[in-house]
Amino acid sequence: MPHSVRGVVARAKGEPVTVEMIQVPDPGPGEVLVAVQACGVCHTDLHYREGAINDEFPFLLGHEASGIVEEVGEGVTNVAPGDFVILNWRAVCGECRSCLRGRPWYCFATHNATQKMTLDGVELSPALGIGAFAEKTLVHSGQATKVDPAARPEVAGLIGCGVMAGLGAAMNTGNVGRGDSVAVFGCGGVGDAAIAGSHLAGAHTIIAVDLDDRKLEIALEFGATHTINSSKEDPVEAIRTLTEGNGVDVAIEAIGLPVTYEQAFYARDLAGTVVLVGVPNPEMRIELPMIEVFGRGGTLKSSWYGDCLPSRDFPMLIDLYLQGRLDLDRFVSETISIDEVEEAFHAMERGEVLRSVVVL
Repeated sequence: MPHSVRGVVARAKGEPVTVEMIQVPDPGPGEVLVAVQACGVCHTDLHYREGAINDEFPFLLGHEASGIVEEVGEGVTNVAPGDFVILNWRAVCGECRSCLRGRPWYCFATHNATQKMTLDGVELSPALGIGAFAEKTLVHSGQATKVDPAARPEVAGLIGCGVMAGLGAAMNTGNVGRGDSVAVFGCGGVGDAAIAGSHLAGAHTIIAVDLDDRKLEIALEFGATHTINSSKEDPVEAIRTLTEGNGVDVAIEAIGLPVTYEQAFYARDLAGTVVLVGVPNPEMRIELPMIEVFGRGGTLKSSWYGDCLPSRDFPMLIDLYLQGRLDLDRFVSETISIDEVEEAFHAMERGEVLRSVVVL
């Protein structure tokens, strides 16, 4: 029997979100019903509201979440009712060409729930296949990763998107290692997670670059060793000064703008790595001299979801948090109710928060 619950819905492009009574089906084969405990307010949800992802309105927003498994459908074996889980949007299929090559973190056919959640009989499009600004949500069982229930729900959920994207950009995609030098362009939630990941990986020099001195101060708390306000000095020249004229081993762009990507490209050492984890819009273009691409060598990479494997990475990161080695609490700027999501979008646009977290 369907469950009537409150959820945050974006009905049309650019319109303020509303809290509505939605219908969530009982889980079918391979599906899981999750009672959501907490969900972070991510830029991606705002992109959905603005129609920057696609136009499949109405959207059920929210995806950076944790909660308790309430019911499971036929054939589900990886989780059981009562399990504390983090939701993810990479439920690997195990059958696509990437999975069969032993690279499931690049899975090209990730799973979502088959049944649809609805509003007044109209099918909802759940953000990233999750839709977790709701008291309950329906997901594929592979989208629910069991972790240690000792973790606070409001911090655990952040691993489901922004924290994993940033940490993974450094640790998985960038392969940051002991003694490396790193520059992170953009010190929002994802950028700070990349700084924290670089610190965990043993980087010797971690340079935070941003336009906002407030964000740069926070970046120091996550492990940055140096800061550069790029509104006051040329970040490429400043990075070279801090690295004996060489540039960094790994430059991570966590904004998604052509100008900062170009800065990251020129701020790396010869044979260095550039990692793009910031999300650009479809109209953006980058132009680089081919001789520079050839002559500098190294690697230009994109990091999609931090190249993570949730079943491997989520429990590990929760363990690091519980050991006191990964300060997830610092990412939570405020906790809010489900009725305050629209104002949280505005606070995010004003640069006032790393993460607002809805607690249900």
